[in-house]
Amino acid sequence: PTPIFRGMVKKICVFGSGSFGTAMATLVARNDPLADVVILTRREDVQRGINVAHKNPTHCSEFTLSRNIRATTNSEDALRNASVIVHAIPLQSTEQFLDDVIDHIPTNGEIVFVSTSKGIETETLELPCHLLERVLYRQKEKSRRRTNVKLAYLSGPTFAKQLINETPSGAVMAARTMALSRKACGYFASPSFRCYPSTDVVGVCVGGALKNVVAILAGGLEGMGFGVNAVALLVTRGCREMTRIGIAMGASATTLGGLAGVGDLMLTCLGADSRNKAVGFAVASEEKSVAEVLESRAASLAGVAEGVATAPAAAKLCDELKVDAPIFKACDQILKGKITTKEALHRCMTLPVRPDAPLRRKGFVKRTLFAHVVTAGLAVFLSERRSKGKKEGKGV
Repeated sequence: PTPIFRGMVKKICVFGSGSFGTAMATLVARNDPLADVVILTRREDVQRGINVAHKNPTHCSEFTLSRNIRATTNSEDALRNASVIVHAIPLQSTEQFLDDVIDHIPTNGEIVFVSTSKGIETETLELPCHLLERVLYRQKEKSRRRTNVKLAYLSGPTFAKQLINETPSGAVMAARTMALSRKACGYFASPSFRCYPSTDVVGVCVGGALKNVVAILAGGLEGMGFGVNAVALLVTRGCREMTRIGIAMGASATTLGGLAGVGDLMLTCLGADSRNKAVGFAVASEEKSVAEVLESRAASLAGVAEGVATAPAAAKLCDELKVDAPIFKACDQILKGKITTKEALHRCMTLPVRPDAPLRRKGFVKRTLFAHVVTAGLAVFLSERRSKGKKEGKGV
């Protein structure tokens, strides 16, 4: 997809002033220097820093931001006349955040809403695609429903600072229709950022959520002093479990084998800037509790590690789906303090070894047999018709 023609978008609102919100604002502002890109933040110091010095004082502060980026703490001001919304709010805070601002989302005209949230909602076990559709489309009060908002989901191996400094990067943009996916890609695609369109919304959301859980364990392995052999084993088997879960939810294995799946998994498990990996490393190497590690990160504004909330939700989801996922279950047990990282590793390494079963959706065999029966029956029917036609032809 090529970038949207410059000047076509008048106003883009970015929800969230963390590292990724700042990076998203940078991408869309570069693509359209004439656009009014507004970051909605809750912090007055961030508003002042961006508007006066063109820098975010709390995240990615080493970068000078584009002149067409500004910030506000006023949601009505941020959303007035906006035609594109980029949502960069942690998933566990998304419903409350949107409940506070939904009345200011315009109701006239189509609004493209691109979500970068990753995770699984801890209570409802919803992916971002399910949560956002419920919150925006199925409000009890009809006046609060925003059916004019068209949802898309951006996910892939993208660290914020490397997007800002134009390191060659890529991600997947999923939407319910290919037309919307391509349109949403156009706001971000550039010579330094490849944006691949997709209609596999569930696959993109599953990959973005589950890779964070595996990254916590990858940090744990490094914290225990293990090398790349151990991490490669974890990443490969973690990808297998992630794909198994995704297929059970209706995702495509192709998506989970691409940038939004294994690509994002590799970055988060191997990259030095991974927040989830940092949590796992601290828990394993510093012998601190998860609560102590998270408290320390919050004090330093180190950013949210979504995998901490996603791990228990993923474990529950696996139980509901009846999917065998020992790696995800192990991470859940570590974060609850029931076992240590070393004990989790021992459990996983001593599991019975079985050949990998084919990755198929539930009911695959029944659907395949039914398809074969239908195909065979149709072949017989057509053959009989042709034979009957030939006989009638000879009779004439």
